[in-house]
Amino acid sequence: MLRLEICLVAATALFSGVEAVSRALTNSTGVSLSILTKTGVKNATAPSLYGWMFEDINHSGDGGLYGELLTNRAFEGPVITGYKPLGNTTIRLDNYRPLSHSHQTVLALDIPTTARTSSTPVGFANMGWWGIPVSPQTYNVSFFIYPNQFRNQNNLKTEITVSLQSNLTGEIWASTIIPAQSWNVVNYTHVTAQIVCDVSAPNVNNTLAITFDPKAAAGQTYYFDQISLFGETFKGYRNGLRKDLAEHIYDLGPKFLRWPGGNNLEGYSFQRRWKWWETIGPLEERWARPGNWQYYNTNGMGLLEFLEWTEAMEMENVLGIFSGYSLSDGNGGNSAEYPLTEEAMYPVLKEALDELEFCMGSTSTYWGAKRAEYGHPEPFKIQYIEIGNEDWFSKAYPFRFKYLYDGLKAAYPDIILISSAYNENPTYTIDLPPGSMWDTHHYEEPKFFINQFDFFDNWQERTHNPNVTIMIGEYSVYQVDTPSGAVDFSNPPDLHVSYPRMISALAEGVYLLGAERNPNVVRLSSYAPSLQNWNWFNWTPNLIGFDADPAHTVLSASYWLQRLFNAYRGTESVQVRNTKGDFGDLYWASSVEEGKVFLKVINVNGTEVPLEVDVESAWTSVNGTIMSNPDPNGFNFKNNATAIEPRPLNLTSTSSVGNGSWTWNVP
Repeated sequence: MLRLEICLVAATALFSGVEAVSRALTNSTGVSLSILTKTGVKNATAPSLYGWMFEDINHSGDGGLYGELLTNRAFEGPVITGYKPLGNTTIRLDNYRPLSHSHQTVLALDIPTTARTSSTPVGFANMGWWGIPVSPQTYNVSFFIYPNQFRNQNNLKTEITVSLQSNLTGEIWASTIIPAQSWNVVNYTHVTAQIVCDVSAPNVNNTLAITFDPKAAAGQTYYFDQISLFGETFKGYRNGLRKDLAEHIYDLGPKFLRWPGGNNLEGYSFQRRWKWWETIGPLEERWARPGNWQYYNTNGMGLLEFLEWTEAMEMENVLGIFSGYSLSDGNGGNSAEYPLTEEAMYPVLKEALDELEFCMGSTSTYWGAKRAEYGHPEPFKIQYIEIGNEDWFSKAYPFRFKYLYDGLKAAYPDIILISSAYNENPTYTIDLPPGSMWDTHHYEEPKFFINQFDFFDNWQERTHNPNVTIMIGEYSVYQVDTPSGAVDFSNPPDLHVSYPRMISALAEGVYLLGAERNPNVVRLSSYAPSLQNWNWFNWTPNLIGFDADPAHTVLSASYWLQRLFNAYRGTESVQVRNTKGDFGDLYWASSVEEGKVFLKVINVNGTEVPLEVDVESAWTSVNGTIMSNPDPNGFNFKNNATAIEPRPLNLTSTSSVGNGSWTWNVP
């Protein structure tokens, strides 16, 4: 006996522009489906279909998923943003006493001799990434400190207090003391400590304060760098992920991670691209870089941290490698490419091979030994490599792709290699070798996704790409339907979809059903972008919105759609025959696993559709989950974060009509 699991995505009102969607109908007379669990064709489902795409955009990494709670911890820029003096002190930037070759600017704290006349602690505070959440947990603090030998000669031993305190009232929530000691006058001293907090602050307007006794430190100067505060991280990883945000990602159940980008992989120049070797090792030796999204990246979330992220969430790796193409000033027409010779491209290939050695090499190799030195002797597994990102903007990707494909395939024949272009550029089409994959990106209108429902049907045969598969690497409903269907990326407010709406979930869901029905073609998919800091962002819409306060996190309609679709999925797709009605009334797909039949149904019709379902195998019960909203333009936001989310499906209106059939009026 089987259990029938129903997953329904529906809107009870006709969404705007649906009349332009060729398949959408109204006043349906109903749909009858027969799920051919015994006699129908079955195919193994794509086991890694639903994944997660990440690049540091919208402060999704620094100031977001990366667990560092302090802003501007190493004064990249260089700027002093995020700091304020406490007591009778002055803070400034200093570049005469660099911490390391990659950390050339530090914070100088000048404490005047007049400070001894006060009892108020002196020092400085960091205000965090638009605040610091304070809750019962253990915080890890670290920083580098160096004394000014001349100014401090009368008292080289000083005690330091590190505290979490309110930026509004000065109330101290928790603190710890670094015992007085003689600070090294030749090299920086690395200080680590823990703050055990047992209270919750009423808001996130809090700071981390580093202070001295004014009488003991009067007249002194100290230099600080790499000032860090971590709360508890996801699964306890050192230098790891912000726990609450990572848990939301984990709950979605992604099967792969596509990283590190995205445009941020390519850089605005060859010199400022994501260089993996500058993102490994001790934090004080890593090089920050101006990212592609208008702010500095600390590279604290580096190559090893990405690999540990996939390890912690049991995801496969889709590793993007630099392909010899950068965006220059961000205008695709002004982009820069490596010269089209093997001699010029060889360093790019060598760079990728070295990166793979770091990821997968044994500890007997140079880079494998480095990985072990940095704390992970066990090699990771890389299943997929994407060659570049959106290289259809470039002129010479056919040469660069083939050169890198051949070189990587020779070294790692079992890794699936992904082309970031196929036929998007009108001047060329990429020859996709059998066994390779194409990454397609779509930021479109709802009707585009609905009309593309059958795009993947017979795609390999239609395009003469035998054994070539597809990754939908980036997608989202970006604007409402328009007569032309042309997306306006200047984001006019009357057209742009800033937050995923119910209409977004409907259209994206139809598109994904088309992918599910073709598991031999579509193997991977990921929405993009994934994370948006409410305080600073430059791209919408996104799956998850957040700020420093975990209570403000919003899971969007598109997030819930993907989470629902990933949960309701069997191990084999099963043939469904429609004996009445057609796609347009409803959209559907079915799969099975031992003891269960899954049926996903999407109603874009805007009216109730009678549905009759016949299952060849006997079944004992029907369970269901529904995601719907009366307003197709409704969306989740801070003050209404649960407007659209899955809920148990009320099946009281269902009835058995015998012969394994089941009926229901789909709202």
